[in-house]
Amino acid sequence: MALETRFFKRVFLTLLVVVLSGCAGKSPKEPEATRVSPEEAGVHVQAGREAYDQGRKDAAVEAWQKAVALDPANSVVVNNLALLLKEQNRFTEAAELLGQGIRRSPSVAELHYNLAVISELYLLDLETALHHYNRYRELSAEDDESVAGWIADLERRLQ
Repeated sequence: MALETRFFKRVFLTLLVVVLSGCAGKSPKEPEATRVSPEEAGVHVQAGREAYDQGRKDAAVEAWQKAVALDPANSVVVNNLALLLKEQNRFTEAAELLGQGIRRSPSVAELHYNLAVISELYLLDLETALHHYNRYRELSAEDDESVAGWIADLERRLQ
């Protein structure tokens, strides 16, 4: 009987550890699996564009957020939404969105550029800014002398 009790205790504790470690791995903000629907996202992209053109920026944000939720790989919408969030002084949200966009589309230079600008000027995160300015230069077809100067300035400031 004692051996059987120890066995069941072991099984119970093992199951408890598995269940608790599974729960601990998910943060409350972690989204559930995203349903990808580029076609449906296109409707929200257009609605956001129209709202933006009409000066209804909150409506544009809402529409583009729906579009990004349905098609998170659309780097153009991610970038436009991030710039609009920046315009509304929602710098942390804009930076997080750009970071998500970069994880999905790491070779889109504009995402790196805008994350660098927001990180440097609004969040004062100079290391992140330097990293993304450098990445922008690697990906960009043109040699932007302004960005080269900003990189040199950041490198001096971080020494």
